[in-house]
Amino acid sequence: MHRARLGGLFLVASMAAGGAQGQGRPDMGKLSATGGVSQLEGAGGGGLSPWALITGYGSRDSWGANAHYSGVRTQDYTLDTAGMAVGLADRVELSLARQHFKGSLAPLDRLSIKQDILGVKVKLAGDAVYGQDVLLPQIAVGALYKRNKGVGGLGALGVSNVTQLGAKDDSGTDVYLAASKVLLAQSLLLNATVRATKANQMGLLGFGGDQGDSYKAMLEVSAAYMVDRQMVAGVEYRRKPHNLGVDKEKAYYDVFVAWFPSKHVSVTAAYAVLGEITVFNPKRQRGAYLSVQTGF
Repeated sequence: MHRARLGGLFLVASMAAGGAQGQGRPDMGKLSATGGVSQLEGAGGGGLSPWALITGYGSRDSWGANAHYSGVRTQDYTLDTAGMAVGLADRVELSLARQHFKGSLAPLDRLSIKQDILGVKVKLAGDAVYGQDVLLPQIAVGALYKRNKGVGGLGALGVSNVTQLGAKDDSGTDVYLAASKVLLAQSLLLNATVRATKANQMGLLGFGGDQGDSYKAMLEVSAAYMVDRQMVAGVEYRRKPHNLGVDKEKAYYDVFVAWFPSKHVSVTAAYAVLGEITVFNPKRQRGAYLSVQTGF
C-alpha cells in the first residue's frame, strides 16, 4: 500500500517536473531561509524533521536545487549523511540521500551501516510565508523510501543484515503530513509533522521487530526564531517508535542555529540528543551536529 502511495506521489512529481522544464533558469524568488535546511534523511526542513516547506529558492514559476553534507558525532557513534534535493514550482520536492552510521566504542567499534533514502514531498495547501492574513498553514504530504545496505563490522558475530538483529525487514517507507507557518511579525517559524513509520533509528536498524511490526504515528515539532535575515535559532523534538528489544529507542531532540550568508549557502550547527542506540552501549547519546548546504 505504501509503495503504491509513493508511486502516486512520484507521478505528481513527474507532472510538475514536466511543467518546470519550460520555466528556464532558477529565479531565486523565495525569501532567505524559507526553503529550510537539509534534514538528516534528505528532505527540506530542520535537522531532525521534514517541514511542509519545499526545498530550494525557486518560486512557483521556477525551480531550485541543493546538495548537502551533515554529520553527527556522539560519544559512541557517528552518522554522516550526504545528498541532493530539487524543488519544482514551489510545489514538489524530490530528494536522494545516503546515510553512513559507524560505531567508535567496543564492542561496536567496527560497526558500519549504510542506508539509501529516496524522498518525495508535495505541497497540498496554504503558503507558509504569503498567507499571513489567514490561519491556514502550508500543508504538505511526503514519503521517504529507505533501503538498508547491510551491516558491516560484525562478521565475527555472524551478523550481516539488520534482520539478524531482530528487525522484520531491511527496507520500508515513512509517510508523513507536515504543517508549517511563518509568522513574519513575530519572526517565528512553527512546524508540526505526523509521521507513520516502522523504522528503527530512522531505518538504520531496519524496520519493525520483536517489540512491534505495525505502523505508528509519531509527532515531530519544530520552533525557530529568525534573529535577522541571516540567522535562525530553534529547537526540535521527534518521537520515535520502539520495535527492537536490542534497541531502547527514545525520542530525538536538538537545539540549533542556522546561518544563511547568502541564498547559495547555509550552515547549521546543533547540539543533539539521540537517546540510547543499542543495549551494547547503554547510555544516552548526545553530541554535535553540523550541516552544510549549497544550492540555489
